[in-house]
Amino acid sequence: MTETLKNWFVDVGLSEPLVTYAAQATLAVGVVILAFLADWIVKRILLTGLFYVVRESRTRWDDILYKRHVFQRLAHLAPALVIYYAADFFPPAAEFIQNVAMVYMMLAGALVVSALLNGFNDIYQTYPVSHQRPIKGYLQVVKIIVFIFVGVIAISTLMDRSPWLILSGMGAMTAVLLLIFKDSILGLVASMQLSMNDMVRIGDWIEMPKYGADGDVIDITLHTVRVQNFDKTITTIPAYALISDAFKNWRGMKESGGRRIKRAINIDMQTVRFCTSEELDRYEKIQVLTDYVKTRRKEVDEFNVLNKIDTSTPINGRRLTNIGTFRAYVRGYLRNHPKINPELTFLIRQLPPGEHGLPLEIYVFSNDQVWANYEAIQADIFDHILSVVPFFDLRVYQLPSGYDVAQFATTVRGT
Repeated sequence: MTETLKNWFVDVGLSEPLVTYAAQATLAVGVVILAFLADWIVKRILLTGLFYVVRESRTRWDDILYKRHVFQRLAHLAPALVIYYAADFFPPAAEFIQNVAMVYMMLAGALVVSALLNGFNDIYQTYPVSHQRPIKGYLQVVKIIVFIFVGVIAISTLMDRSPWLILSGMGAMTAVLLLIFKDSILGLVASMQLSMNDMVRIGDWIEMPKYGADGDVIDITLHTVRVQNFDKTITTIPAYALISDAFKNWRGMKESGGRRIKRAINIDMQTVRFCTSEELDRYEKIQVLTDYVKTRRKEVDEFNVLNKIDTSTPINGRRLTNIGTFRAYVRGYLRNHPKINPELTFLIRQLPPGEHGLPLEIYVFSNDQVWANYEAIQADIFDHILSVVPFFDLRVYQLPSGYDVAQFATTVRGT
C-alpha cells in the first residue's frame, strides 16, 4: 500500500522526500477515516439494531446491561482495533502505535468490566436476598483491583518493561499505598463486618444522631452508607463509622409486628381517694369495668368480713380507689382496642410520684407500624383517656398557665 501510494505521487510529479511524507500522511488520514467509519458503523448501526433486539426480548438482564452501557463501551474497541492492525503501515512508529492502541483497548475493557459489574449488581438487587446481603461494596473492590491491574499492565506496555518490575516498585511504596487506600481498606473491612454480622440492610430504618441520620438505608457501598431521612434529605455515613460508633436500627421493631407506645399522663395526687359505694355502682355500668368492679367488690367485702374489719372508718381494711379503678379501665380499654397488639408487652403502671403529680404510664405496642398510622392511633388513645379522666373524679396535673393566674387574680380581687 505504501509503495503504491509512492508510485502514484511520483507519477503526479512529486520528488523525494515529499513522496514519502505524502504517502505516510495519506495513509494516516485513511486510517483515521476508517477508524471513524468503524466507530460510526458500530454505534449507529449495530448498537441501534441491538437496542431493538433488547427492547423486544423478554429477558430482563439484557435490558440492564444495555442501560449500564456495556455494549456502548464495547463499541470503543472497534476504532482501536483498526488503528492497531493499521500500525504496520507506519514501520518507524508501528510498535508505539500498537502499544497506545493496546493501552486504549485495555482501558476500554476495564470500563466494560466495570459496567458489567454494575449490571450484575442491578440484576442481583432484583432478588430479595440483596436487601440482606448487599454486594455493591465487594464489587467495588473488584473494580479497584481490575483498574489497578490494567493500570500496571498499561504502564508496563508503554514503558516496554515487565509488569513485575513495576509491582516490585509498588511493593517498596507499601506505606504510601496504604495511606492512599486507607478509606478503601477501612470500607472493605467495615462492609464485610456489616454483612457478616447482618448489622445493616438496605431498607432498614436507622438513627445516628452524630451524622444527622434518621431514615431508611437506600444504598450500601464500599466507602459509604446512604440514608434517606424522613424529611427526604440524604445523609452519607462512612461505612466504618457504623462499626466504630453507636447507631440504632429499628429493624427489630418492624420484625416484631408492633410499634411501641410509651407515654404517661400525670394525675394530680390531690384528687386520688377511696371510691364510695355510689361511685362503684356508677363504674359498674361501664362495660369495660363491669366484671372488674363486681369481682373486686366481692373480694374486698369478703376480706373485710373475714378479718372483721370496722368499715365505718374508710382507712380500715381494703377499699377500691378511683386511681386504681381508672387504671383498670385503661387496661380494659386497650385490651379491647383493635389497633393494639396483645401478644407484645402490655403494661399500665404507675411511675414514682413527683413534683408533676403521679405519672400513669401506658406501655403497649400498636399492630400498625406505619409512622402516620401509628401517630394517629397513639393520639386517638390519649384523646380518649384524657377525656375520661374527670369521670373518675381525677384531674390531670399541669403547671399553672396564664389563664390560671388570671383566674386567681380575679378571685383575689373579688374577695
